Amino acid sequence: MARGGAWAAAAAAVLWWMATGARAVWLEIAPSGTKCVAEEIRSNVVVIGDYAVLYEHQQVHPTVSVKITSPFGDTIHKKDKVTVDQFAFTTSEAGNYLACFTVDGDNKGLVMKLNLDWKIGIAAKDWDAIAKKEKIEGVALELFKLDESVQTIYENLLVLRTKESDMRDVSEVTNARVLWLSMMSLGVCICVSVMQLVHLKRYFRKKKLI
Repeated sequence: MARGGAWAAAAAAVLWWMATGARAVWLEIAPSGTKCVAEEIRSNVVVIGDYAVLYEHQQVHPTVSVKITSPFGDTIHKKDKVTVDQFAFTTSEAGNYLACFTVDGDNKGLVMKLNLDWKIGIAAKDWDAIAKKEKIEGVALELFKLDESVQTIYENLLVLRTKESDMRDVSEVTNARVLWLSMMSLGVCICVSVMQLVHLKRYFRKKKLI
């Protein structure tokens, strides 16, 4: 039984790693510069992002301006003069969500490093709260996570299949257009060749060469 629980936990961990949407990145923001990070996210997905500014000199507390925009350019989150903060939202449409960080005017000339931790989908869930609410723990909790992971992977596969189908349709349309263009080009070449042949024949007859 213990071995079965260990295998279940291991399987849950693997699928969790495959399905989780956690993205931790380090950004270096140049003076008077802006650094942006884009993340492609499906619709109706919970997103939580933690960000913190670091600087070598402890007596300096640099700040940045933060702006999160949707694929359609709508502003989801915007703050000025922050050092450590968090943003959270639920996506309304699928596409690339853009997080941009700009050095504030009071800190021009400073090169900053910023840590951004994206948590998307199941990675953004409060599993401690869920465990207390559902009164589950240990292997049962891992199996619960496993079920969520499997569902997320299945949804991702459906999205990938839809994208593959769309790409295949675009490819077929493009191939059909290329075929028609090639046939038209060949037809034009044949017509031009015939016209040149007729013209040369008339020219040679006029010059009494044939």
